[in-house]
Amino acid sequence: MRSQRIQQIEAYINEHKTVTLDQICESFQVSKSTIRRDLDEILADSRYKKIYGGITVQTQKAQASFDERNIAQLGEKKRIAALAAEQVRDGDIIFIDSGTTTLHMIETLSKRDNLTILTNHLEIIYRAIPYPNINVIALSGQLNRKTLSFTDAGSVQELKNYNISKAFLSTSGLSIASGVTNSSPMESEIKRMAVQRSRQVFLLADHTKYNTASLVTYCGLEQIHVLVTDARPPVDIIQFLEDHQISILTAEE
Repeated sequence: MRSQRIQQIEAYINEHKTVTLDQICESFQVSKSTIRRDLDEILADSRYKKIYGGITVQTQKAQASFDERNIAQLGEKKRIAALAAEQVRDGDIIFIDSGTTTLHMIETLSKRDNLTILTNHLEIIYRAIPYPNINVIALSGQLNRKTLSFTDAGSVQELKNYNISKAFLSTSGLSIASGVTNSSPMESEIKRMAVQRSRQVFLLADHTKYNTASLVTYCGLEQIHVLVTDARPPVDIIQFLEDHQISILTAEE
């Protein structure tokens, strides 16, 4: 199957870092025209870069600080967060992750009654303090100063005990090929468990995240229920979401 071959080619590229078109053709016994079509799909993932006569793996950038990430696309993030928070109902038990988009949900959530928030995000905990109508359950762990979040294996196990109505998750990038990704392996484990324990999964992502990928895939794109964004995704992603009956909510300016 073509999808299986593409996965095998990706694994081959990841192993060798830089490969030529001839090397791929020889290894997989496929014509150049077929390989070029496969590479067009692979190159939609920002982890890979086209070079003369072949393809290479992009060097991973160091994760920016929380403040740097929070400032980027700030207006879009606030609109997305407000629209996402409008989907929460009185009495819900929700998980909010440590992203710089999700933290802006609190202002809207302050209007809900009998709301329980599970989170590993220090900033979410701090912003919820003035609101006695919000019950906050903080996951334990070691503080990661880059993400202002508490993370360790214990956080994952704690989350396993809860029944969650809705999870609100951020991402470093999303694509059909790589799914929903994040730059921190431990953060990704927490997000993965939140996906498993939640009845509905809301992904909050601005337009800069489309067809990009980070270090770790924490869920497939088909595992989310609602994409909350600031602009309509590319046609291929829209088609994929429609095929999997995934809703798109757009927080336009």
